[in-house]
Amino acid sequence: MTELFTIGYSSHSIESFIMILREYGIEAVADVRSIPYSQYKPNFNREVLQGHLERANMSYVFLGNSCGVRIDDPDCYADGKVDYDLVAKHPDFIEGLRRIRDGVKKYKIVLMCAEQDPLNCHRFVLICRNLRFDDVFIQHILANGEIEDHMESEKRLVQSSKGNQLDLFMDESDMLEEAYATQARKIAFKDEQEKSTSADRDTEHGRD
Repeated sequence: MTELFTIGYSSHSIESFIMILREYGIEAVADVRSIPYSQYKPNFNREVLQGHLERANMSYVFLGNSCGVRIDDPDCYADGKVDYDLVAKHPDFIEGLRRIRDGVKKYKIVLMCAEQDPLNCHRFVLICRNLRFDDVFIQHILANGEIEDHMESEKRLVQSSKGNQLDLFMDESDMLEEAYATQARKIAFKDEQEKSTSADRDTEHGRD
């Protein structure tokens, strides 16, 4: 079984970020931000980050065009908001997943976005949701540097949804799917939110 890691950089300095990647033997960073720039964390701007990683003997690849949260196709929006179910069927996204699947066969890869908690990020709710049935062991690196495997993250997602959105008479698989759908609606990018300040923000709620 191959491994895939994910991480959010917003709680890290570039030094602590690279230290954690080294701890887990990461060889390549796949940047899944739609806009790979940050006013508040300039060391994580695309070109600057790539330089830091190269000096640490790690590779960098930008996947924001195919796996980013702001897909450039109006057919993937409903009422001005990204519909993750539609994105999951889009050829660009499917190609992005293929690249990830191929990549993990050769390298130890981490998907990088801004949001520190995977539950609040499309790397979990969109990308990993569509990779979870593959022969890939998905592990999320949390803000404190510890690992939470994807099944534990899913349990946390369902637990956070109980008593609010979920029908407690559902079976476990239906509860999980509904929790995913609810979280997707909660965090999905709204197209009308930001045109002028898009490069100035750093977290998943419209910032990746």
